[in-house]
Amino acid sequence: MDETAATRQAAMDYVESLDRRDWPRLTTLLAPDVVYEMPQTRERIRGRAAFLRFNADYPGDWHLRARRVVADGRAAALVLDVRVGADGLDACVWVEVGDHGRISRITDYWPEAYDPPAGREHLVERY
Repeated sequence: MDETAATRQAAMDYVESLDRRDWPRLTTLLAPDVVYEMPQTRERIRGRAAFLRFNADYPGDWHLRARRVVADGRAAALVLDVRVGADGLDACVWVEVGDHGRISRITDYWPEAYDPPAGREHLVERY
């Protein structure tokens, strides 16, 4: 599998693992020092353990489906259908794959800026 195909597969596996809440599988996809950013809330999470905890603790019945994945080398962009309960919205995610084939950086773009919910301050830093 070439680099672009491997990146595309890692991006799709990332979304599928999140949707299924398959934390052991997601762990294998992420670099230990992964950086996750959400520009709309100006939050950053550093490290695999904090990122996994953030998602495992995220409230609600949310689901993700990749509608489109475009990859080039070690970078991929995804357009997601996001469902939270009965509500649906679109999101755009950029994924970068590091030296060992693991996801090293994730940037989530949501449709609108919003203030982050309380209760996750111990996992994130504001920027």
